Amino acid sequence: NTNSNVYTVIYTTLVVVVVAAVLAFVAMKLGPSQQANEKAETLRQMMAAAQVKSTDELYASKNAEVLQLYADNIEEAFTINLEGEKVAELGTDKDNIELVDGLKPVNKAIKAGDCSTLPVYKFKGGITVIPVYGAGLWGPIWGYVAFESDGRTIKGAYFDHESETPGLGAKIKDEPWFREKFAGKTVNLEAEPAFILAKNAEESGAANAVDAITGATMTSKGLNNALNTWFEAYSKFLGSIADAANEAEEEIELTTVEE
Repeated sequence: NTNSNVYTVIYTTLVVVVVAAVLAFVAMKLGPSQQANEKAETLRQMMAAAQVKSTDELYASKNAEVLQLYADNIEEAFTINLEGEKVAELGTDKDNIELVDGLKPVNKAIKAGDCSTLPVYKFKGGITVIPVYGAGLWGPIWGYVAFESDGRTIKGAYFDHESETPGLGAKIKDEPWFREKFAGKTVNLEAEPAFILAKNAEESGAANAVDAITGATMTSKGLNNALNTWFEAYSKFLGSIADAANEAEEEIELTTVEE
């Protein structure tokens, strides 16, 4: 009896089961492809920050080309703890690239004061790339900041978001001029905060200041908090890079004087 409640329940159940099975099959088939896309996207963002190639060139490249470019330019990748100590190596071979791209749990661990999975990506030319992660107005925001060999000067940066307002908060990703403002700035790990992203911040002339995006107050505040939270987490590691750079400079000066 197609008009009975029993028929309706059975029919609905069968439809649900069939649809669930189809979705599960599709998800299983597309899973590897989705993971490959996500990995390539992370590498594009990272290499855009490190200025391995321009953002346009990176996004015009196929996934396989991006993986090869990363493998050709990365020197070392590993995780550290909050003391700046190396914990584990990450694979850098084209066929075995390992990334720490689940940044939300890392962010929670940082705030809890017990994190041992902070990723570090060291590219040719002494460029060190670290991630940042935080909360924007409508959802998570994240990105990558590349440092010069002194561990203080920013080489470049790339930011992304999940659901910030188009034309406002979304500018952290969409507007090249915003990312370009970070190049050449320095992070002052001895100051509080180490970096300043705020309205009219550049008027002070401070080397660690960038103007916030007009009309995107909450997104800018979220990015500012993310930057300073993660810079603090990496402070001991970045400090060790700076110390090594200073020692190298002193040795060069001493050698020059002796000659």
